[in-house]
Amino acid sequence: MNGDHQILALVLFSAFVAVTLGITTWVSRNRHGSAEEFYAGGRLFSPMENGFAIAGDYMSAASFLGISGVIALSGYDGVLYSVGFLVAWLVVLLLVAELVRNCGRFTLADVVAARMSERPVRIAAGTSSVTVSVLYLVAQMVGAGSLVALLLGGTSGAARAWTVIGVGALMVIYVSLGGMRATTWIQIVKAVLLLAGSIALTVLVLIRFHGDINDLLTSAVAHSGQGEAFLSPGLRYGGSWTARVDFISLGLALVLGTAGLPHILSRFYTVPTARAARRSVVWSIALIGGFYLMTIVLGFGAAAVVGSDAVRSSNAAGNTAIPLLALDLGGGAGSTGGTVLFAIVAAIAFATILAVVAGITLASSAAVAHDLYASLKREGGKRRSEVAVARMAAAGIGAVAIGLSLLADDLNVAFLVGLAFAVAASANLPVLLYSLFWRNFTTRGAVWSVYGGLIPAVVLVVLSPVVSGGPDAIFPGVDFHVFPLDNPGVVSIPLGFLAGWIGTVLSPEGPDAARHAETEVRSLTGAGAV
Repeated sequence: MNGDHQILALVLFSAFVAVTLGITTWVSRNRHGSAEEFYAGGRLFSPMENGFAIAGDYMSAASFLGISGVIALSGYDGVLYSVGFLVAWLVVLLLVAELVRNCGRFTLADVVAARMSERPVRIAAGTSSVTVSVLYLVAQMVGAGSLVALLLGGTSGAARAWTVIGVGALMVIYVSLGGMRATTWIQIVKAVLLLAGSIALTVLVLIRFHGDINDLLTSAVAHSGQGEAFLSPGLRYGGSWTARVDFISLGLALVLGTAGLPHILSRFYTVPTARAARRSVVWSIALIGGFYLMTIVLGFGAAAVVGSDAVRSSNAAGNTAIPLLALDLGGGAGSTGGTVLFAIVAAIAFATILAVVAGITLASSAAVAHDLYASLKREGGKRRSEVAVARMAAAGIGAVAIGLSLLADDLNVAFLVGLAFAVAASANLPVLLYSLFWRNFTTRGAVWSVYGGLIPAVVLVVLSPVVSGGPDAIFPGVDFHVFPLDNPGVVSIPLGFLAGWIGTVLSPEGPDAARHAETEVRSLTGAGAV
Protein backbone atom coordinates (compact mmCIF):
# COMPACT_ATOMS: atom_id res chain seq x y z
CA MET A 1 0.00 0.00 0.00
CA ASN A 2 1.25 3.49 -0.76
CA GLY A 3 2.00 6.20 1.76
CA ASP A 4 -1.32 8.01 1.18
CA HIS A 5 -3.32 5.00 2.39
CA GLN A 6 -1.20 4.69 5.46
CA ILE A 7 -1.27 8.36 6.43
CA LEU A 8 -5.01 8.86 5.85
CA ALA A 9 -6.01 5.63 7.60
CA LEU A 10 -3.76 6.38 10.54
CA VAL A 11 -5.15 9.94 10.80
CA LEU A 12 -8.76 8.64 10.79
CA PHE A 13 -7.95 5.91 13.27
CA SER A 14 -6.08 8.36 15.51
CA ALA A 15 -9.13 10.64 15.44
CA PHE A 16 -11.33 7.74 16.63
CA VAL A 17 -8.87 6.89 19.40
CA ALA A 18 -8.76 10.56 20.45
CA VAL A 19 -12.59 10.77 20.56
CA THR A 20 -12.94 7.55 22.54
CA LEU A 21 -10.20 8.51 24.98
CA GLY A 22 -11.99 11.86 25.36
CA ILE A 23 -15.24 10.04 26.18
CA THR A 24 -13.38 7.85 28.67
CA THR A 25 -11.73 10.83 30.37
CA TRP A 26 -15.03 12.74 30.55
CA VAL A 27 -16.81 9.75 32.08
CA SER A 28 -13.99 9.08 34.56
CA ARG A 29 -14.31 12.67 35.88
CA ASN A 30 -18.05 12.32 36.40
CA ARG A 31 -18.11 8.89 37.98
CA HIS A 32 -18.35 7.68 41.53
CA GLY A 33 -16.49 4.49 42.23
CA SER A 34 -19.41 2.18 43.07
CA ALA A 35 -19.57 -1.33 41.67
CA GLU A 36 -22.94 -0.57 40.03
CA GLU A 37 -21.43 2.39 38.19
CA PHE A 38 -18.32 0.48 37.07
CA TYR A 39 -20.04 -2.79 36.03
CA ALA A 40 -23.45 -1.54 34.85
CA GLY A 41 -23.09 2.20 34.08
CA GLY A 42 -25.55 3.04 36.87
CA ARG A 43 -28.32 1.16 34.94
CA LEU A 44 -29.21 4.46 33.27
CA PHE A 45 -29.23 3.60 29.55
CA SER A 46 -32.40 3.64 27.43
CA PRO A 47 -33.46 0.56 25.40
CA MET A 48 -32.41 2.26 22.15
CA GLU A 49 -29.00 3.25 23.51
CA ASN A 50 -28.46 -0.22 24.92
CA GLY A 51 -29.68 -1.80 21.67
CA PHE A 52 -27.05 0.15 19.72
CA ALA A 53 -24.43 -0.77 22.33
CA ILE A 54 -25.35 -4.48 22.15
CA ALA A 55 -25.09 -4.29 18.37
CA GLY A 56 -21.74 -2.53 18.75
CA ASP A 57 -20.59 -5.25 21.15
CA TYR A 58 -21.72 -8.07 18.86
CA MET A 59 -20.76 -6.77 15.40
CA SER A 60 -17.12 -7.54 15.90
CA ALA A 61 -14.02 -7.74 13.73
CA ALA A 62 -15.01 -11.37 13.19
CA SER A 63 -18.26 -10.19 11.64
CA PHE A 64 -16.91 -7.33 9.56
CA LEU A 65 -13.60 -8.84 8.43
CA GLY A 66 -13.91 -12.58 9.06
CA ILE A 67 -17.36 -13.50 7.74
CA SER A 68 -16.99 -11.57 4.50
CA GLY A 69 -13.54 -13.15 4.10
CA VAL A 70 -14.91 -16.68 4.57
CA ILE A 71 -17.69 -16.00 2.04
CA ALA A 72 -15.16 -14.54 -0.44
CA LEU A 73 -13.08 -17.74 -0.19
CA SER A 74 -15.72 -20.44 0.43
CA GLY A 75 -18.94 -19.05 -1.05
CA TYR A 76 -22.12 -20.71 0.15
CA ASP A 77 -20.53 -22.43 3.16
CA GLY A 78 -19.35 -19.08 4.51
CA VAL A 79 -22.96 -17.82 4.66
CA LEU A 80 -23.49 -20.15 7.65
CA TYR A 81 -21.60 -17.66 9.80
CA SER A 82 -23.96 -14.81 8.87
CA VAL A 83 -27.08 -16.92 9.45
CA GLY A 84 -25.81 -18.52 12.66
CA PHE A 85 -24.74 -15.27 14.30
CA LEU A 86 -28.16 -13.71 13.57
CA VAL A 87 -30.44 -16.66 14.46
CA ALA A 88 -28.65 -16.88 17.82
CA TRP A 89 -30.42 -13.69 18.90
CA LEU A 90 -33.81 -15.42 18.85
CA VAL A 91 -32.52 -17.73 21.60
CA VAL A 92 -31.40 -14.68 23.58
CA LEU A 93 -34.72 -12.88 23.11
CA LEU A 94 -36.99 -15.84 23.89
CA LEU A 95 -35.10 -17.57 26.70
CA VAL A 96 -32.56 -15.30 28.35
CA ALA A 97 -32.79 -11.49 28.19
CA GLU A 98 -35.59 -10.62 30.63
CA LEU A 99 -34.93 -13.47 33.04
CA VAL A 100 -31.22 -12.68 33.32
CA ARG A 101 -31.95 -8.98 33.92
CA ASN A 102 -34.36 -9.83 36.74
CA CYS A 103 -32.22 -12.48 38.45
CA GLY A 104 -28.71 -11.04 38.33
CA ARG A 105 -26.76 -7.93 39.28
CA PHE A 106 -23.57 -7.81 37.22
CA THR A 107 -22.47 -11.26 35.96
CA LEU A 108 -23.64 -14.67 34.76
CA ALA A 109 -22.74 -16.17 38.16
CA ASP A 110 -25.30 -13.90 39.88
CA VAL A 111 -28.12 -15.68 38.06
CA VAL A 112 -26.91 -19.17 39.00
CA ALA A 113 -25.92 -18.28 42.58
CA ALA A 114 -29.38 -16.84 43.29
CA ARG A 115 -30.61 -20.33 44.30
CA MET A 116 -27.35 -22.26 44.92
CA SER A 117 -24.46 -22.39 47.36
CA GLU A 118 -22.60 -19.28 46.20
CA ARG A 119 -18.88 -20.03 46.55
CA PRO A 120 -18.45 -23.12 44.30
CA VAL A 121 -20.91 -21.80 41.72
CA ARG A 122 -19.22 -18.39 41.48
CA ILE A 123 -15.76 -19.94 41.12
CA ALA A 124 -16.96 -22.24 38.33
CA ALA A 125 -18.94 -19.57 36.43
CA GLY A 126 -16.18 -16.98 36.87
CA THR A 127 -13.53 -19.36 35.50
CA SER A 128 -15.73 -20.18 32.53
CA SER A 129 -16.49 -16.50 31.81
CA VAL A 130 -12.80 -15.57 31.81
CA THR A 131 -11.94 -18.49 29.48
CA VAL A 132 -14.62 -17.54 26.94
CA SER A 133 -13.63 -13.86 27.12
CA VAL A 134 -9.95 -14.55 26.50
CA LEU A 135 -10.76 -16.74 23.46
CA TYR A 136 -12.99 -13.98 22.08
CA LEU A 137 -10.33 -11.34 22.75
CA VAL A 138 -7.75 -13.37 20.81
CA ALA A 139 -10.04 -13.34 17.75
CA GLN A 140 -10.41 -9.55 17.83
CA MET A 141 -6.71 -8.91 18.28
CA VAL A 142 -5.72 -11.27 15.48
CA GLY A 143 -8.05 -9.18 13.28
CA ALA A 144 -6.22 -6.04 14.39
CA GLY A 145 -2.88 -7.59 13.49
CA SER A 146 -4.07 -8.62 10.00
CA LEU A 147 -5.50 -5.19 9.35
CA VAL A 148 -2.40 -3.25 10.27
CA ALA A 149 -0.14 -5.64 8.37
CA LEU A 150 -2.21 -4.81 5.26
CA LEU A 151 -2.35 -1.11 6.11
CA LEU A 152 1.39 -0.80 6.49
CA GLY A 153 2.00 -2.62 3.23
CA GLY A 154 3.60 -5.73 4.62
CA THR A 155 3.06 -8.74 6.77
CA SER A 156 6.00 -8.12 9.09
CA GLY A 157 5.69 -9.90 12.40
CA ALA A 158 6.92 -6.81 14.25
CA ALA A 159 4.09 -4.61 12.89
CA ARG A 160 1.48 -7.19 13.89
CA ALA A 161 3.00 -7.71 17.31
CA TRP A 162 3.13 -4.01 18.16
CA THR A 163 -0.44 -3.56 16.89
CA VAL A 164 -1.73 -6.32 19.15
CA ILE A 165 0.17 -4.86 22.11
CA GLY A 166 -1.19 -1.37 21.34
CA VAL A 167 -4.80 -2.60 21.15
CA GLY A 168 -4.30 -4.46 24.43
CA ALA A 169 -2.98 -1.32 26.14
CA LEU A 170 -5.86 0.84 24.85
CA MET A 171 -8.53 -1.61 26.00
CA VAL A 172 -7.04 -1.70 29.51
CA ILE A 173 -7.12 2.14 29.61
CA TYR A 174 -10.78 2.26 28.46
CA VAL A 175 -11.93 -0.27 31.04
CA SER A 176 -9.81 0.95 33.95
CA LEU A 177 -10.73 4.62 33.58
CA GLY A 178 -14.24 4.59 32.18
CA GLY A 179 -15.93 1.34 33.24
CA MET A 180 -19.24 0.36 31.67
CA ARG A 181 -20.46 3.88 30.93
CA ALA A 182 -17.46 4.81 28.76
CA THR A 183 -17.44 1.36 27.14
CA THR A 184 -21.13 1.68 26.24
CA TRP A 185 -20.71 5.10 24.57
CA ILE A 186 -17.68 3.84 22.66
CA GLN A 187 -19.77 0.90 21.40
CA ILE A 188 -22.64 3.18 20.35
CA VAL A 189 -20.26 5.43 18.36
CA LYS A 190 -18.63 2.38 16.80
CA ALA A 191 -22.01 0.76 15.89
CA VAL A 192 -23.08 3.91 14.02
CA LEU A 193 -19.73 4.08 12.18
CA LEU A 194 -19.76 0.38 11.28
CA LEU A 195 -23.35 0.42 10.01
CA ALA A 196 -22.69 3.58 7.97
CA GLY A 197 -19.54 2.06 6.44
CA SER A 198 -21.29 -1.24 5.67
CA ILE A 199 -24.25 0.50 4.04
CA ALA A 200 -21.92 2.64 1.89
CA LEU A 201 -19.91 -0.38 0.70
CA THR A 202 -23.04 -2.46 0.05
CA VAL A 203 -24.57 0.35 -2.04
CA LEU A 204 -21.31 0.68 -4.02
CA VAL A 205 -21.21 -3.08 -4.69
CA LEU A 206 -24.84 -3.05 -5.88
CA ILE A 207 -24.17 0.03 -8.07
CA ARG A 208 -21.17 -1.77 -9.62
CA PHE A 209 -23.52 -4.58 -10.70
CA HIS A 210 -26.47 -2.26 -11.50
CA GLY A 211 -28.53 -3.73 -8.67
CA ASP A 212 -28.53 -7.16 -10.31
CA ILE A 213 -27.86 -9.78 -7.61
CA ASN A 214 -27.73 -12.52 -10.24
CA ASP A 215 -24.97 -10.65 -12.09
CA LEU A 216 -23.08 -10.23 -8.78
CA LEU A 217 -23.25 -13.98 -8.02
CA THR A 218 -22.31 -14.94 -11.60
CA SER A 219 -19.27 -12.67 -11.43
CA ALA A 220 -18.34 -14.10 -8.00
CA VAL A 221 -18.43 -17.61 -9.46
CA ALA A 222 -16.29 -16.54 -12.42
CA HIS A 223 -13.62 -14.95 -10.18
CA SER A 224 -13.67 -17.53 -7.39
CA GLY A 225 -11.61 -20.16 -9.18
CA GLN A 226 -14.09 -22.79 -7.94
CA GLY A 227 -16.73 -22.69 -10.68
CA GLU A 228 -20.35 -23.52 -9.82
CA ALA A 229 -19.23 -25.27 -6.62
CA PHE A 230 -18.76 -21.78 -5.14
CA LEU A 231 -22.55 -21.37 -4.79
CA SER A 232 -23.20 -24.95 -3.64
CA PRO A 233 -22.92 -26.47 -0.16
CA GLY A 234 -19.78 -28.41 0.59
CA LEU A 235 -16.85 -26.34 -0.67
CA ARG A 236 -15.51 -25.81 2.85
CA TYR A 237 -17.51 -28.34 4.88
CA GLY A 238 -18.42 -31.10 2.40
CA GLY A 239 -15.32 -33.05 1.51
CA SER A 240 -15.65 -35.79 4.13
CA TRP A 241 -17.84 -36.90 7.02
CA THR A 242 -15.61 -34.97 9.47
CA ALA A 243 -16.12 -31.77 7.45
CA ARG A 244 -19.89 -32.26 7.49
CA VAL A 245 -19.99 -32.94 11.23
CA ASP A 246 -17.79 -29.86 11.68
CA PHE A 247 -20.44 -27.85 9.84
CA ILE A 248 -23.13 -29.07 12.28
CA SER A 249 -20.80 -28.41 15.20
CA LEU A 250 -20.14 -24.84 14.09
CA GLY A 251 -23.86 -24.19 13.53
CA LEU A 252 -24.70 -25.42 17.04
CA ALA A 253 -21.95 -23.29 18.56
CA LEU A 254 -23.03 -20.12 16.74
CA VAL A 255 -26.76 -20.48 17.48
CA LEU A 256 -26.39 -21.49 21.14
CA GLY A 257 -23.20 -19.62 22.05
CA THR A 258 -24.49 -16.03 22.04
CA ALA A 259 -26.76 -16.67 25.03
CA GLY A 260 -23.69 -17.72 27.03
CA LEU A 261 -21.32 -14.87 26.13
CA PRO A 262 -20.44 -12.95 29.33
CA HIS A 263 -20.04 -9.56 27.62
CA ILE A 264 -23.49 -9.88 26.01
CA LEU A 265 -25.21 -11.01 29.23
CA SER A 266 -23.65 -8.12 31.17
CA ARG A 267 -25.27 -5.61 28.78
CA PHE A 268 -28.73 -6.53 30.10
CA TYR A 269 -27.79 -5.06 33.49
CA THR A 270 -27.22 -1.57 32.07
CA VAL A 271 -30.95 -0.84 31.67
CA PRO A 272 -33.36 -0.18 34.55
CA THR A 273 -35.95 -2.94 33.98
CA ALA A 274 -36.52 -6.34 32.33
CA ARG A 275 -38.92 -4.73 29.84
CA ALA A 276 -36.15 -2.36 28.81
CA ALA A 277 -33.80 -5.35 28.43
CA ARG A 278 -36.26 -7.04 26.06
CA ARG A 279 -36.74 -3.86 24.03
CA SER A 280 -32.93 -3.51 23.85
CA VAL A 281 -32.74 -6.95 22.24
CA VAL A 282 -35.45 -6.02 19.71
CA TRP A 283 -33.43 -2.93 18.73
CA SER A 284 -30.23 -4.95 18.49
CA ILE A 285 -31.84 -7.70 16.36
CA ALA A 286 -33.01 -5.08 13.85
CA LEU A 287 -29.54 -3.52 13.62
CA ILE A 288 -27.64 -6.82 13.64
CA GLY A 289 -30.00 -8.43 11.10
CA GLY A 290 -29.43 -5.65 8.60
CA PHE A 291 -25.69 -5.82 9.16
CA TYR A 292 -25.42 -9.59 8.58
CA LEU A 293 -27.42 -9.35 5.36
CA MET A 294 -24.87 -6.79 4.20
CA THR A 295 -21.91 -9.07 5.07
CA ILE A 296 -23.28 -11.62 2.59
CA VAL A 297 -23.38 -9.01 -0.19
CA LEU A 298 -19.89 -7.78 0.75
CA GLY A 299 -18.45 -11.31 0.84
CA PHE A 300 -19.71 -12.20 -2.61
CA GLY A 301 -18.82 -8.67 -3.74
CA ALA A 302 -15.19 -9.24 -2.66
CA ALA A 303 -15.10 -12.51 -4.61
CA ALA A 304 -16.60 -10.82 -7.69
CA VAL A 305 -14.64 -7.55 -7.65
CA VAL A 306 -11.30 -8.49 -6.06
CA GLY A 307 -11.24 -12.23 -6.80
CA SER A 308 -10.77 -15.09 -4.34
CA ASP A 309 -7.13 -15.63 -5.28
CA ALA A 310 -6.23 -11.97 -4.66
CA VAL A 311 -7.95 -12.10 -1.26
CA ARG A 312 -6.13 -15.33 -0.39
CA SER A 313 -2.74 -13.99 -1.45
CA SER A 314 -3.20 -10.91 0.76
CA ASN A 315 -4.27 -12.96 3.79
CA ALA A 316 -4.63 -16.75 3.68
CA ALA A 317 -7.61 -16.70 6.06
CA GLY A 318 -9.46 -13.96 4.10
CA ASN A 319 -9.38 -11.37 6.90
CA THR A 320 -8.51 -8.51 4.51
CA ALA A 321 -11.29 -9.03 1.93
CA ILE A 322 -13.32 -5.95 2.95
CA PRO A 323 -10.44 -3.40 2.86
CA LEU A 324 -9.35 -4.77 -0.54
CA LEU A 325 -12.94 -4.51 -1.80
CA ALA A 326 -13.10 -0.89 -0.59
CA LEU A 327 -9.85 -0.09 -2.40
CA ASP A 328 -11.20 -1.48 -5.67
CA LEU A 329 -14.66 0.11 -5.36
CA GLY A 330 -13.10 3.53 -4.74
CA GLY A 331 -11.15 3.38 -8.02
CA GLY A 332 -8.29 0.98 -7.35
CA ALA A 333 -4.80 1.27 -5.93
CA GLY A 334 -3.28 4.70 -6.47
CA SER A 335 -6.62 6.50 -7.00
CA THR A 336 -7.83 9.16 -4.59
CA GLY A 337 -11.22 7.47 -4.16
CA GLY A 338 -9.60 4.12 -3.48
CA THR A 339 -7.22 5.64 -0.95
CA VAL A 340 -10.01 7.44 0.91
CA LEU A 341 -12.42 4.47 0.95
CA PHE A 342 -9.71 2.02 1.97
CA ALA A 343 -8.61 4.33 4.80
CA ILE A 344 -12.17 4.83 6.06
CA VAL A 345 -12.91 1.09 6.06
CA ALA A 346 -9.59 0.27 7.76
CA ALA A 347 -10.26 2.91 10.44
CA ILE A 348 -13.84 1.61 11.00
CA ALA A 349 -12.57 -1.97 11.28
CA PHE A 350 -9.97 -0.88 13.80
CA ALA A 351 -12.57 1.10 15.75
CA THR A 352 -14.72 -2.04 15.74
CA ILE A 353 -11.90 -4.07 17.29
CA LEU A 354 -11.20 -1.48 19.99
CA ALA A 355 -14.84 -1.15 21.05
CA VAL A 356 -15.43 -4.91 21.21
CA VAL A 357 -12.26 -5.70 23.16
CA ALA A 358 -13.20 -3.02 25.70
CA GLY A 359 -16.60 -4.69 26.27
CA ILE A 360 -15.11 -8.18 26.59
CA THR A 361 -12.34 -7.03 28.92
CA LEU A 362 -14.88 -5.30 31.18
CA ALA A 363 -17.03 -8.46 31.38
CA SER A 364 -14.07 -10.71 32.14
CA SER A 365 -12.57 -8.35 34.74
CA ALA A 366 -16.02 -8.21 36.39
CA ALA A 367 -16.01 -12.03 36.54
CA VAL A 368 -12.56 -12.00 38.17
CA ALA A 369 -13.44 -9.35 40.76
CA HIS A 370 -17.14 -10.00 41.46
CA ASP A 371 -17.05 -13.82 41.25
CA LEU A 372 -13.52 -15.19 41.71
CA TYR A 373 -11.97 -12.62 44.06
CA ALA A 374 -15.10 -12.22 46.17
CA SER A 375 -15.31 -16.02 46.56
CA LEU A 376 -11.62 -16.83 47.09
CA LYS A 377 -10.50 -14.02 49.42
CA ARG A 378 -9.80 -15.18 52.95
CA GLU A 379 -11.99 -14.07 55.81
CA GLY A 380 -10.26 -11.44 57.91
CA GLY A 381 -7.61 -10.74 55.27
CA LYS A 382 -6.96 -7.33 53.78
CA ARG A 383 -9.83 -6.50 51.43
CA ARG A 384 -9.45 -4.47 48.29
CA SER A 385 -12.53 -2.96 46.69
CA GLU A 386 -14.05 -5.02 43.88
CA VAL A 387 -13.62 -2.15 41.43
CA ALA A 388 -9.89 -1.88 42.21
CA VAL A 389 -9.49 -5.63 41.67
CA ALA A 390 -11.45 -5.39 38.39
CA ARG A 391 -9.07 -2.71 37.12
CA MET A 392 -6.03 -4.87 37.94
CA ALA A 393 -7.73 -7.89 36.37
CA ALA A 394 -8.24 -5.94 33.14
CA ALA A 395 -4.46 -5.52 32.85
CA GLY A 396 -3.82 -9.21 33.54
CA ILE A 397 -6.42 -10.41 31.06
CA GLY A 398 -5.06 -7.99 28.46
CA ALA A 399 -1.56 -9.47 28.87
CA VAL A 400 -2.82 -13.06 28.46
CA ALA A 401 -4.87 -12.14 25.38
CA ILE A 402 -1.88 -10.37 23.79
CA GLY A 403 0.33 -13.45 24.29
CA LEU A 404 -2.22 -15.86 22.77
CA SER A 405 -2.97 -13.48 19.88
CA LEU A 406 0.67 -13.47 18.83
CA LEU A 407 0.53 -17.28 18.55
CA ALA A 408 -2.74 -17.45 16.57
CA ASP A 409 -2.09 -14.67 14.05
CA ASP A 410 -2.68 -16.79 10.92
CA LEU A 411 -6.17 -18.08 11.77
CA ASN A 412 -9.44 -16.66 10.42
CA VAL A 413 -11.05 -14.37 12.98
CA ALA A 414 -14.60 -15.65 12.35
CA PHE A 415 -13.32 -19.17 12.90
CA LEU A 416 -11.64 -18.16 16.19
CA VAL A 417 -14.90 -16.61 17.36
CA GLY A 418 -16.63 -19.91 16.49
CA LEU A 419 -14.36 -21.58 19.05
CA ALA A 420 -15.25 -18.98 21.70
CA PHE A 421 -18.95 -19.54 20.96
CA ALA A 422 -18.49 -23.32 21.31
CA VAL A 423 -16.94 -22.91 24.77
CA ALA A 424 -19.70 -20.45 25.81
CA ALA A 425 -22.44 -22.80 24.58
CA SER A 426 -20.82 -25.77 26.35
CA ALA A 427 -19.99 -24.20 29.73
CA ASN A 428 -22.34 -21.23 30.26
CA LEU A 429 -25.59 -21.97 28.45
CA PRO A 430 -26.45 -25.33 30.13
CA VAL A 431 -26.02 -23.97 33.67
CA LEU A 432 -27.95 -20.79 32.77
CA LEU A 433 -30.95 -22.67 31.31
CA TYR A 434 -30.99 -25.29 34.08
CA SER A 435 -30.88 -22.54 36.74
CA LEU A 436 -33.74 -20.63 35.17
CA PHE A 437 -36.04 -23.51 34.20
CA TRP A 438 -35.26 -26.73 36.18
CA ARG A 439 -36.84 -26.86 39.63
CA ASN A 440 -34.66 -29.74 40.91
CA PHE A 441 -31.29 -28.30 39.84
CA THR A 442 -28.66 -28.37 42.64
CA THR A 443 -25.29 -26.79 43.43
CA ARG A 444 -23.37 -29.93 42.44
CA GLY A 445 -25.31 -30.03 39.16
CA ALA A 446 -24.38 -26.39 38.48
CA VAL A 447 -20.66 -26.93 39.13
CA TRP A 448 -20.54 -30.17 37.14
CA SER A 449 -22.45 -28.52 34.28
CA VAL A 450 -19.90 -25.70 33.96
CA TYR A 451 -16.79 -27.86 34.22
CA GLY A 452 -18.41 -30.71 32.24
CA GLY A 453 -18.79 -28.36 29.28
CA LEU A 454 -15.73 -26.14 29.77
CA ILE A 455 -13.02 -28.79 30.22
CA PRO A 456 -14.04 -31.01 27.26
CA ALA A 457 -14.43 -27.95 25.00
CA VAL A 458 -10.97 -26.57 25.84
CA VAL A 459 -9.28 -30.02 25.73
CA LEU A 460 -10.89 -30.88 22.38
CA VAL A 461 -9.72 -27.57 20.89
CA VAL A 462 -6.16 -28.28 22.10
CA LEU A 463 -6.29 -31.78 20.59
CA SER A 464 -7.88 -30.59 17.32
CA PRO A 465 -6.26 -29.80 13.93
CA VAL A 466 -6.52 -26.09 14.87
CA VAL A 467 -3.59 -26.36 17.27
CA SER A 468 -1.32 -28.97 15.63
CA GLY A 469 -0.94 -31.32 12.70
CA GLY A 470 -1.45 -29.09 9.66
CA PRO A 471 0.15 -26.22 7.75
CA ASP A 472 -2.47 -23.76 9.05
CA ALA A 473 -2.29 -24.91 12.70
CA ILE A 474 -1.01 -22.73 15.55
CA PHE A 475 1.95 -25.14 15.93
CA PRO A 476 2.45 -26.46 12.37
CA GLY A 477 5.71 -28.23 13.16
CA VAL A 478 4.22 -30.74 15.60
CA ASP A 479 1.29 -33.14 15.50
CA PHE A 480 -0.54 -34.21 18.65
CA HIS A 481 -4.10 -33.86 17.33
CA VAL A 482 -6.40 -36.82 18.00
CA PHE A 483 -9.80 -35.08 17.69
CA PRO A 484 -10.77 -34.78 14.01
CA LEU A 485 -13.11 -31.74 14.19
CA ASP A 486 -12.07 -28.08 14.17
CA ASN A 487 -15.03 -26.99 16.34
CA PRO A 488 -15.84 -29.06 19.45
CA GLY A 489 -19.46 -27.89 19.90
CA VAL A 490 -21.24 -31.03 18.69
CA VAL A 491 -19.50 -33.06 21.45
CA SER A 492 -18.94 -30.53 24.25
CA ILE A 493 -22.40 -28.84 24.28
CA PRO A 494 -24.31 -32.10 24.97
CA LEU A 495 -21.63 -33.00 27.57
CA GLY A 496 -22.34 -29.74 29.43
CA PHE A 497 -26.07 -30.53 29.63
CA LEU A 498 -25.38 -34.19 30.51
CA ALA A 499 -22.89 -33.31 33.28
CA GLY A 500 -25.43 -30.93 34.85
CA TRP A 501 -28.11 -33.62 34.87
CA ILE A 502 -25.76 -36.32 36.27
CA GLY A 503 -24.44 -33.94 38.96
CA THR A 504 -28.00 -33.11 40.04
CA VAL A 505 -29.14 -36.76 40.10
CA LEU A 506 -26.08 -37.80 42.16
CA SER A 507 -26.21 -34.76 44.44
CA PRO A 508 -26.33 -35.55 48.19
CA GLU A 509 -28.28 -32.37 48.96
CA GLY A 510 -31.73 -31.77 47.56
CA PRO A 511 -32.83 -28.64 45.70
CA ASP A 512 -33.76 -25.59 47.76
CA ALA A 513 -37.47 -25.34 46.93
CA ALA A 514 -37.97 -22.02 48.70
CA ARG A 515 -35.06 -20.29 46.90
CA HIS A 516 -36.19 -21.73 43.57
CA ALA A 517 -39.72 -20.38 44.08
CA GLU A 518 -38.30 -16.97 45.01
CA THR A 519 -35.99 -16.95 41.97
CA GLU A 520 -38.80 -18.06 39.66
CA VAL A 521 -41.11 -15.26 40.79
CA ARG A 522 -38.28 -12.74 40.55
CA SER A 523 -37.23 -13.87 37.06
CA LEU A 524 -40.76 -13.76 35.68
CA THR A 525 -42.13 -10.64 37.40
CA GLY A 526 -39.07 -8.57 38.34
CA ALA A 527 -40.22 -8.38 41.97
CA GLY A 528 -37.10 -7.87 44.08
CA ALA A 529 -34.83 -7.31 41.06
CA VAL A 530 -31.87 -4.99 41.58
